Amino acid sequence: MKLLTYLAKMKGGGAGQQRSSGYEVFWSWLGSALGIGSCALLSSLFFEPLDATLLIGSFGASAVLVYAAIKSPLAQPRNLVGGHVVSALVGVAAYQGLGHIMWLAAALAVSLAIVAMLITKTLHPPGGATALIAVIGSPEIHQLGFWFALVPAGAGALVLLLIALIVNNLATHRRYPEHWL
Repeated sequence: MKLLTYLAKMKGGGAGQQRSSGYEVFWSWLGSALGIGSCALLSSLFFEPLDATLLIGSFGASAVLVYAAIKSPLAQPRNLVGGHVVSALVGVAAYQGLGHIMWLAAALAVSLAIVAMLITKTLHPPGGATALIAVIGSPEIHQLGFWFALVPAGAGALVLLLIALIVNNLATHRRYPEHWL
């Protein structure tokens, strides 16, 4: 309880950035813990016995956006889900076409994912990491082929979105999403 009292009293900040209130810190923590925890739990129950996963590193960065920067245009549902799916498709294509030249496949996966997200209006910075994971990932990731765009990229993003819709709207002073499209 002392921690929540301390967090509630936090004011100010450095370098032009205002510190978050204890209220915002709590809801951001709760959402990210439940979102990433849900992906990890579902992954361990349903996917890992099949050598698949529902949890990829880029979801950690997505959690920062959809649970702590909920007003950001980059955190909105279209960007979250679309950014991961579009980037995963581009990353898999880059690996399948140029995986024998890893450095080139990696560079094209990320740069073309950015182009594809800009064109589709789904820019989500963690999508760049999703594209890169499709190239540098494990043999299990590579075996998924284009299914990687559905599981883990699409399905995991949908889990994060579902938790964001619940947690961010439970709080009285938070509203998510700002827009759907």
